[in-house]
Amino acid sequence: MANIKSAKKRISVISKKTAVNKSRKSAVKTAEKRFLEALASGDKNLAEEKLRFFEKKMTQAGAKGTFHKNAASRKVSRLRKRLNAAAE
Repeated sequence: MANIKSAKKRISVISKKTAVNKSRKSAVKTAEKRFLEALASGDKNLAEEKLRFFEKKMTQAGAKGTFHKNAASRKVSRLRKRLNAAAE
């Protein structure tokens, strides 16, 4: 355990940030899962709606630093590609 005041503060700050990041990652994973379920069901309109929601969540998480911006962009791009392939 830390003895220095600044180290104790860092532990507190890191634990708060960890909780926020965990929440964001969970929301992104849930949004992705819902999109994949909609895609598997064959409902293109629902899948498009779920992808837009996923894209919003992923972009926000990328902007806040939970995910790297390029990783967020890559993930959205790959899912968009799957939706377009399923539509054909």
